[in-house]
Amino acid sequence: MRYFTVLILAMLFGVEANSQTYEIGLYAGGSNFIGDVGKSNYINPNALVLGGIAKWNRSPRHAFRATLLYANLQASDLESDDLRRQNRGYQFSGSLIEGSLGIEYTFWDFDMHASFNRPASPYLYTGLTGFYHDSFALDAVENELVKTDRELDLAIPMVLGFKAQVSSSFVLAVEVGARYTFADNLDGSFPGDEAYDNVSFGNINNKDWYMFSGMTITYTFGRQPCYCGF
Repeated sequence: MRYFTVLILAMLFGVEANSQTYEIGLYAGGSNFIGDVGKSNYINPNALVLGGIAKWNRSPRHAFRATLLYANLQASDLESDDLRRQNRGYQFSGSLIEGSLGIEYTFWDFDMHASFNRPASPYLYTGLTGFYHDSFALDAVENELVKTDRELDLAIPMVLGFKAQVSSSFVLAVEVGARYTFADNLDGSFPGDEAYDNVSFGNINNKDWYMFSGMTITYTFGRQPCYCGF
């Protein structure tokens, strides 16, 4: 039993010493909407975002990354600085599930196997995002936004963050990310429902955006990678 315990401890310490090929962890933060309803501030989180994140660190400068997030998305004209929106008084509250795949690029080498110090670096992330969301439309009779359906749409994520290795096995990051969507019915300004084809408002030439601002904590594991071939 004593030898078995020593063997288990040796394996655990061995994994920890060479545990930076992959990362898996949690994302938590806030969301805000940018469109034809509510405030126009780019960073103004007013609802919750939670989910998971996974990475494959392919080199000290880049990693392949995947996220799966659940978020609430809400906006109200009454909170806007625009007097016209305040007088109009539209508001909505919905949810979305987002899956994203792409590449994370660090500004400086993020080599977690370096023995002299723990790395830290700003980074950029982009790729392709799919999100399943509540869609809305304007009820002209009641003069309010109503939920019509749930739809699947695409977006381009543009994320700026800063990450640091805080222990031999954990990496902490903070980031702000914009999603440029290919939809214009997250706020109901240009509904896709045929029953509301003749009811639109705002600038129908601009697509909707939403922002995520949050933190990630990831656990690293796997053998030390060979970076020479990529």
